[in-house]
Amino acid sequence: MDRSSPTGLLVLHAVRLKGFAATGAVAARFGLDPGETGEHLLDAQAYGQVSRACFAGLDGWSLTDAGRRHNEAQLRDELDRAGARGTVDAVHDRFRPLNARASQLFTAWQLDPAGAGDTLDRLAVLAAELRELERPLSAGLDRFAGYHDRFAAALARAGRDPAWITGVEVDSCHRVWFELHEDLIATLGISR
Repeated sequence: MDRSSPTGLLVLHAVRLKGFAATGAVAARFGLDPGETGEHLLDAQAYGQVSRACFAGLDGWSLTDAGRRHNEAQLRDELDRAGARGTVDAVHDRFRPLNARASQLFTAWQLDPAGAGDTLDRLAVLAAELRELERPLSAGLDRFAGYHDRFAAALARAGRDPAWITGVEVDSCHRVWFELHEDLIATLGISR
């Protein structure tokens, strides 16, 4: 069983997880070489799988419908090749109630940061549970490694700067959680 993902899959999948991202951010998502990532993005653009846009000083890539379908096929094939479908499905089942708690916590924070009192403590509990979810995922597919570390790093910064809880300009707790959710449903070929 092969647990590693091909670079072409990782590039398209990083674009999916990020939604809209510059080449450097796409490469950074899975620790890829930026030059090689750029080449893969240009190839994917030639096949109509990604598009590049520039607006309001931002320049980045996003998946097309064809790219989304292609990435879903890649993920399906990878999941079968690794024999990890049962593991990812079981983790998704464990993730769903945690996701409900996380969603409530992030929403409460966004609506009233001052009234969200024990947010950091509750996020620390989620971080511990995230570590337990990541272990079987990354044992089945290497690309699932790192979610806990990213979440814990954001949480450590949140005590000094609350933008690290739900901010969109940083790799916040909310962003990491959202990406994990997207990664799980994309990998399983299901919708939210």
